[in-house]
Amino acid sequence: MCGICGVLSLNAGPLPPDSRAVTKSMCDAIVHRGPDDEGYYNDERVVLGMRRLSIIDLVSGHQPMANEDRTVWTVYNGEIFNFPDLRRELEARGHQFATRADTEVIVHLYEEAGEDFVHKLNGMFAIALWDAKQRKLVLVRDRLGIKPLHILEWNGRLYFASEIKALLRTGFPREMDYGALSQFFTFEYIPAPRTIFKGIRKLLPGHMAVIKDGRVENRKYWDVRYAAEAGAGAGRSEESWADEIFERLKASVRRRLISDVPLGVFLSGGIDSSAVTALMAETSSGPVKSFSIGFKEKSFDELPWARVVADRFRTEHTEFVVGSDQVRELVPVLARSLDEPLADASCIPTYIISKLARRHVTVALAGDGGDELFAGYDTHKAYRVARLYRRVPAFLRKGLVRPMVRLLPASKKRLSFEFKAKKFISGVEYRPEIANIIWWGAYAPEDKARLFSADLHAALARENLFGPVEAWQATAPSGDSLDRICYFDLKLYLQDDLLVKVDRMSMANSLEIRAPFLDYTFVEFAATIPASLKLKGSTSKYILKKVLRRLLPEEILTKKKIGFDIPLGDWLQRELKDFALDMLSPANLRRHGLFDPAYVEGLLREHLRGRHNHRQLLWPLVIFQSWRDAYLG
Repeated sequence: MCGICGVLSLNAGPLPPDSRAVTKSMCDAIVHRGPDDEGYYNDERVVLGMRRLSIIDLVSGHQPMANEDRTVWTVYNGEIFNFPDLRRELEARGHQFATRADTEVIVHLYEEAGEDFVHKLNGMFAIALWDAKQRKLVLVRDRLGIKPLHILEWNGRLYFASEIKALLRTGFPREMDYGALSQFFTFEYIPAPRTIFKGIRKLLPGHMAVIKDGRVENRKYWDVRYAAEAGAGAGRSEESWADEIFERLKASVRRRLISDVPLGVFLSGGIDSSAVTALMAETSSGPVKSFSIGFKEKSFDELPWARVVADRFRTEHTEFVVGSDQVRELVPVLARSLDEPLADASCIPTYIISKLARRHVTVALAGDGGDELFAGYDTHKAYRVARLYRRVPAFLRKGLVRPMVRLLPASKKRLSFEFKAKKFISGVEYRPEIANIIWWGAYAPEDKARLFSADLHAALARENLFGPVEAWQATAPSGDSLDRICYFDLKLYLQDDLLVKVDRMSMANSLEIRAPFLDYTFVEFAATIPASLKLKGSTSKYILKKVLRRLLPEEILTKKKIGFDIPLGDWLQRELKDFALDMLSPANLRRHGLFDPAYVEGLLREHLRGRHNHRQLLWPLVIFQSWRDAYLG
């Protein structure tokens, strides 16, 4: 696990003399991703840099790493879980290895297969590979987007880095992309390939960029196909599906236990992390180290369930209760760690649990991906309810139901009926994939229209509110609607929110996270399972729960889903009231003139008086203000 960066000349001439020093400064900006080692390669056209967190081959795994004749060089961030098998195949073909590190298989695979080498890799990775003979740079990001990679073309050069903060060390002028800002207030995150900075883009998951002779060519090398397209599973029994899910998930966990340093697991008490914990306990030779986060507010707290699982599998269990005082302290830390606004409030407990776990282990497994693969979210149920609701005459929906829902009293509970009803109404009139984004996101179109100032509205006149959804339309499955929504969840919410959160919060604490559900072979297999076995009636994750009855206590499988969130609504009314009032004061908002201070003041007033729980509208504003203070002054 590392942080990588570098620079390539895009014209025929050599790089400036200070290019290695600039790359060194870029590496210094991401030292938290790799506190154990650093390394550089350079010639007249390219500089590669890395910071290393030692996981495999602690002694000789230094990067950059080259092939036998030193004509192919690589730096990479991540883990290649099938590297032992790949190494045996490559040695049988005559390749000579100088280390035990997984990194070295990359350069030898490239010698064998050229740019197709990526199809052989099973792992999470962001790779930069320099072919000195062809004077070609190849940048690759893993299939699901677990590891990040950012690109900047500026001043006749191409820069790349694991995090945006490294690219800002180049002297690149910081200019905000207002279209990305608009997307942030819709989605709560900024969908790839955009970033908050004009000129800096994210390499999309499952893509590579090939740079040669000054030209940058972006290529897609992977996507997932769902049941209708894959043509699999017709007439197959539930038991057969369950058996294969169990064996494949167990194999995925086993692959992720390869390490030369201590491992643990994030245990939330939900079924996905509990399944990973159970399979680790079944496979590991010693007790599993588990880590959990909880809250005093019961509707947000899953610690009792985590303890049930920890006791069942006799883990070495450590837990921590998060309070509002940590939130105020961590908001500026989040801004510096994330580099761009991300309003997912679970960043805070993710940061805290990563810091807690890092005291004991260097690697932790987590349950990310289970909800997207097996239809585990309430939004997946909501789209079916929406189909029935739209049969109600429009004059009743808009003239009776909508006003009644808006009058529901505010609730502080996690996923209360009031919260769900108001979110449902805000998106139900849109087509399913757009409704899904509104249900997940912060500002519905009518809310955002009131938030932005007149000047910002004018600047955004040509922006497509839901452009990122439109961008994935052509490749989304055309069969079952649930498959289609799960595809968008993979390509947007998982990719640009959850995985960004986990990567930045864990790496800010020099901790590596591995997600067995996101083994690409498991993802491909799960996509072929009929949607009717994922959401059966009102039972979400039906087939996965059937599998996990072999492992987990029934009370874990039948408990109400809570999710990884914090009681922000309550805290913003009480302990964080002064903090929110200061961050969102009219004076602070007028400094940049992007928002309507009267509208924001109205949101605050309604929230503080308990008339409405506006935490999902207020928190993105707090996060944006904190980010702007940190990066634009």
